[in-house]
Formats: sequence, C-alpha cells, structure tokens
Amino acid sequence: MAVCETCGNDYDMAFEVRAQGAVHTFDCFQCAIEAMAPICEHCGTKVIGHGVQSGEHWYCCAHCAREEGTKGLVDRVTAGTTA
Repeated sequence: MAVCETCGNDYDMAFEVRAQGAVHTFDCFQCAIEAMAPICEHCGTKVIGHGVQSGEHWYCCAHCAREEGTKGLVDRVTAGTTA
C-alpha cells in the first residue's frame, strides 16, 4: 500500500502523479488537486481546468487575469479565427 502525501491515508489503490520531475502519491483526485493545482491569483479558486497564465501568474479565467491588470488574454477565440 502507499500513503497519500496530502491526507496521510494508507490506501491500496493509491496512484502516482509524475510532474516536473517529481513523483507524488495520492489516494484520490481531491487530494491531488489540493496538493498540485495552482491557485487563481485573483479569486483564490483552485485552477483545475486549463486556466490562463501570464508570465508566472495563474488565473482560473481571462476575466480574473484582466481584473489583475493582464492585457490580451481572452476566454474564447473569435469565430473564424485560426491558429
């Protein structure tokens, strides 16, 4: 069995997450999110979706980024725009 690094539960179905050269062990996704998800620098919510990044700053959405003064981030591309 393996011990969850967030809650300490010794669980036979624990899993590992490998990220940025480190290995983390959790017993559930909730503990993984608590330990690893960035926090929106405007509203404080955990960023569990794509979120948006401006430099080293993370936000849950473009609205929160704009509220912190970031320019140019949008939640959606205008119809017909291609990458």
